[in-house]
Amino acid sequence: MGRRAAVALYVLAMVAVVVSVDLVFFRHRFWERLMVNVGIVLVFAAFYLRLLKRP
Repeated sequence: MGRRAAVALYVLAMVAVVVSVDLVFFRHRFWERLMVNVGIVLVFAAFYLRLLKRP
């Protein structure tokens, strides 16, 4: 699998997690949803930088 395909799958997985958490837990709560979405993106970014980025 190419590098671009792996990054694309990683981004799609992040989007799927964000959307599913929004729909299941925080449908009508704007600020809580925003904070959780920022947290999810930060966790995904940390894993990307730690595990997937090549030195």
